[in-house]
Amino acid sequence: MPKNESRVLDRIDLTILDTLQTDGRISNVELAKKVNLSASPCLDRVKRLEKEGYINRYGAYLNASKLKYAMSAFIQVTLDRTTSDVFNQFKDEVVGIKEVAECHMVAGGFDYLLKLRFEDMDAYREVLGVIVELPAVAQTHTYVVMEQVFSDRGVPLFD
Repeated sequence: MPKNESRVLDRIDLTILDTLQTDGRISNVELAKKVNLSASPCLDRVKRLEKEGYINRYGAYLNASKLKYAMSAFIQVTLDRTTSDVFNQFKDEVVGIKEVAECHMVAGGFDYLLKLRFEDMDAYREVLGVIVELPAVAQTHTYVVMEQVFSDRGVPLFD
């Protein structure tokens, strides 16, 4: 099955996905116990879910404050024209800015929403200087995060 096609997942598949997005380090034996399978069929399901693209990657959530990236902000970016060439140029450049944690093309009153992580306001001014010089950037608006109420909760799989 191609990665972009979806199939109906059963309750065991959904439980595996829900468990792995909460604890990607769980052993296959422990995961198998949680979903009431033996280890081998459980591992087969995980490998199938990976192959079919339901699982993109595994990783660790790092404490940004301990790593000198205590501040974050969202920047709205409006381009001066909206052509596929300009979009591609912007994307090619923005992926190279290490402080940009996320970049989303959006519909509405502006073109892109960037999430930045940085050490302090001096570092923010420096990265903003880079962003405003990106191809076709006409305008930016910044929203500095005062408090993160919660972060990515993962994909809601159960009601």
